[in-house]
Amino acid sequence: METTCRRCREAVEEGANFCPSCGLPQLVFTGEGATALESSGAEQAQPRDASMVDWKRALRFVLVLAIPAGIACNMLSPLGIFGTLLMALAANWVVLLYMRGRAPAWITMGAGARIGLVTGLIGGSTAMATTGVILFCSRLWSHQTNFFDDLWQNLVGQQLVQQWTSMGVDAQTIAATRAALLSAEGRAGWLLATLSLLMFFLLVFAVAGGVIGARVAARARRPQL
Repeated sequence: METTCRRCREAVEEGANFCPSCGLPQLVFTGEGATALESSGAEQAQPRDASMVDWKRALRFVLVLAIPAGIACNMLSPLGIFGTLLMALAANWVVLLYMRGRAPAWITMGAGARIGLVTGLIGGSTAMATTGVILFCSRLWSHQTNFFDDLWQNLVGQQLVQQWTSMGVDAQTIAATRAALLSAEGRAGWLLATLSLLMFFLLVFAVAGGVIGARVAARARRPQL
């Protein structure tokens, strides 16, 4: 198919780069390239869904903050109840660090809660593992077996028995329950229940911290509609 030169209006064969008459370069522009560039720019400019979480990015901050917080929140930590507040603060910081350089620079509270939940799971698991390691090392290397046994003996043999007696529980039931709790299985069950309770509170506070972080980011940076 021949085309016409834009300068001299002479016929130019298809595929020819120059006009055979006047030598004008035959450049043909199509809208495909411009359309591709426009669509690419539109995709890049399209805002991110604020309810979605980029877990590859979020997990980097979760691991950096949740693991140290979990170690500090173990059951034998001197922080005590403040350990749960530390986990909430860690989840809060994870959300705020995750939002740095993001567009839009805010997320929904549901997304913040999910980030907080993952922070709590990793931090709580670290806290439980740290507690188990400390107890194992205390018994194996520090030979503090008598300390923990005496503590449990005093709790069950005196405090709980006195409480049950004041509640009117019969002596036979008290004796059977006391024997079950003082057994190896009873001690393991008590430790597992305590660690599970610790995990629950760390999860609750971490989720709350994630929600607060998302709320703070939304209030500070969310566009006014």
